[in-house]
Amino acid sequence: MSRKKIIIALIVALFNQTKAQIQKYYYPTDSAVVESLNQWQQLKFGLLMHWGPYSQWGVVESWSICSEDEDWCVRRGPFANDYEAYKKSYEQLQHTFNPTKFDPDKWAEAAAYAGMKYVIFTTKHHDGFCMFDTKFTNYKITDTSCPFYYNTKANVTAEIFKSFRTKGFKTGAYFSKPDWHNHDYWWPKFATPNRCSNYDTKKYAGKWQAFEDFTYNQLNELTTQYGKVDILWLDGGQVRPDSTVTEEERPWIKVPYPQEINMHRIAAMARKNQPGILMVDRSVYGYYQNYLTPEQQIPDAPLNYPWETCLTMATSWSYVANDTYKSTHQLIHTLVDIVAKGGNLLLNIGPDEKGQWHNDAYMRLKEIGNWMQQNQSCIYSTTVSPPYKSDNICFTKNSKHIFAIYLAKENEPLPEQIEIKNFVPRKNATLKILGCGKATYTIKNNHTYVKLPANYIKPNSHAWVLQFDN
Repeated sequence: MSRKKIIIALIVALFNQTKAQIQKYYYPTDSAVVESLNQWQQLKFGLLMHWGPYSQWGVVESWSICSEDEDWCVRRGPFANDYEAYKKSYEQLQHTFNPTKFDPDKWAEAAAYAGMKYVIFTTKHHDGFCMFDTKFTNYKITDTSCPFYYNTKANVTAEIFKSFRTKGFKTGAYFSKPDWHNHDYWWPKFATPNRCSNYDTKKYAGKWQAFEDFTYNQLNELTTQYGKVDILWLDGGQVRPDSTVTEEERPWIKVPYPQEINMHRIAAMARKNQPGILMVDRSVYGYYQNYLTPEQQIPDAPLNYPWETCLTMATSWSYVANDTYKSTHQLIHTLVDIVAKGGNLLLNIGPDEKGQWHNDAYMRLKEIGNWMQQNQSCIYSTTVSPPYKSDNICFTKNSKHIFAIYLAKENEPLPEQIEIKNFVPRKNATLKILGCGKATYTIKNNHTYVKLPANYIKPNSHAWVLQFDN
């Protein structure tokens, strides 16, 4: 292929990629939603919590009752090879779920110290078990068949929202659109071969309408009975109007029937109840996905729409005994990398069956908070600043400053000189290193060389922030 043809092919590929990205996102036109979105983009750091009866078994949330053959949700235990027995045993977890150590004030305090600004809580996962006091099903933590019913904090969603709002958090409800417990989604008349509705939704339109109404009614409860709710974080991308589109996270799984849930009706209701509420209809590209949510991944470069990486602090979304937690060093670098690319980090912690976080989770939050106390100005209310990242240095900016954030290696002391490639501050800009004081710099060949006196050399603090006047 000639050089000219290669260049043309690259231009076409870039155009198609850009066009595809634009088609994935629709900017909101409601002024209240626009304002909410702008505010949310300045928060930068949030907490996600996957919690339900499945925490008693330490399995991958409710996925093990889905009969798809996936390595990441293998069934274990005495009924591992008997699906019906396994599912029945799983549903009995409602009768033993008793998280008596549940203390949302402790969670909110730890998250606030770490610098988190919003919380998303799993009000209902795909199994249909409700962690809020709904009147449309008995499969809930506030039913008399659940021992936690008798606890004064039984309505855990209300308690979590209340505790976190006290600390100034914005609140969001994770809500699964599919509901595997509801007979209008998984109809017992048919087998359940995968995560999708197991009947033809057009042929049995009345049954599907009943499920639409059920979903609408539960979301109406969440947006009228739980105070100010800022975000509806709707999971389960197989519930979508177009059966020819595959779910983004699992592209090899075909959606056999269209599952039109009438998001227009839901959004109108939610925004009447909660003006300006953000809708996050995950992986269903349209007007009701106000920001996108890449899962367990960070884009290589800034994106041209609002986004948030959702990431586990450990390896699992829900609690697993003896799970391995990411290091504070890795988590701080991840936060900086995401913010430098214009995104938010939503970090997940899974409570255990008693309603407690692992000690490692508290330790990580405290250590992140220690770093944030000194360096938070490079995180909050910032925007992207070219060149975004150069080697191990990330850039952010606000109206007053440009921040060059040096991502240190493990146990690396602050070097006496830092080279910032392809970056030149404005003329006569002053420089200081947050937590250290003023420093000097010189410019040569479009690179900036920061010189530090020997007494500034400090032990590792994960990342150092160089603040230039903007």
